[in-house]
Amino acid sequence: MDDPLNQNPLLFVYILIVLLEIIHFLNYGFKSAIYWRSKSLLKYQLNMNTEFNYSYPVVLTIAGSDSGGGAGIQADLKTISALGCYGTSAITAITAQNTMGITNLFELPVSVVTDQIKAVTEDIKPHAIKIGMIPNSALLQAIFDILSLYPEIPVILDPVMIATSGRRLVEQNTIELLKTVLIPITALVTPNLDEAAILADMEISTVAQMKIAAHQILNFGGQAVLIKGGHLKGSKLYDVYLDKTGKEIVYENDTISSQNTHGTGCTLSAAIACFIARNMELPEAIKNAESYVHRAIYEGLDVKTGKGKGPLNHFYAPIPLIKLPVDMKN
Repeated sequence: MDDPLNQNPLLFVYILIVLLEIIHFLNYGFKSAIYWRSKSLLKYQLNMNTEFNYSYPVVLTIAGSDSGGGAGIQADLKTISALGCYGTSAITAITAQNTMGITNLFELPVSVVTDQIKAVTEDIKPHAIKIGMIPNSALLQAIFDILSLYPEIPVILDPVMIATSGRRLVEQNTIELLKTVLIPITALVTPNLDEAAILADMEISTVAQMKIAAHQILNFGGQAVLIKGGHLKGSKLYDVYLDKTGKEIVYENDTISSQNTHGTGCTLSAAIACFIARNMELPEAIKNAESYVHRAIYEGLDVKTGKGKGPLNHFYAPIPLIKLPVDMKN
């Protein structure tokens, strides 16, 4: 006859705990014994369940800090959290900023930024990376040097160059380096009309011109480009997508009349990174990200935040952290 203790080792553990509980009860009383028992069982169960079967979809954002919370790192992390992903960050610059604009800007030392990136990539390897403001060429080169070690991680580049107030946020030589060094390693670059005009060196005021500019920017070597047409006037919004295979998509959304649009570009690129980290193909990720941003603008249009351009409502329908089987994400 088989020994029941050999068949069920957990039974032996329970018997042992009960015996020790009786000893504990005789020495310290009933309540203390019950507490000790529950603590012992929990510790045993935790030790038994050491196999990790899941991971979170991790997104790293490399961007500037917005003290007003509407754009930059703050908007990125809100977006990442709202879409069920695990957000990590590397701050490139600190701005004194609110809904009225930027009053001061401090660029962090290159080593401080790169140490942040290395700390994340070497331990909590991201499944997608979003890049925002890179204020100078030395930092851009250093970021490239690190990311080039991880060619398997898709990079979404939001080439932040000019603040809403019109203030230029990056040096001219940084823009040139952006074209020749960083864009070639990106899965997607997401300029708005002003940024696309700088990159393509042309005026853009129509969807047809957006398509021409997309071809120009794609020549820099990236895998795909999405030009955001939010600054065009009209009842519809048009964003133009073009990739290396020649696939062209014009995404169309209704225009929402709202002053609360601060951080829209940051939010869109972060959302795209999230959906890529969640295993979506790029065109589908963009479609889902645009739907998220459109709804976030709508849900925040009747909210007063500050005296100027307010933020989106990032948490209109937050998703709990998603658990992906480990064989889907390394």
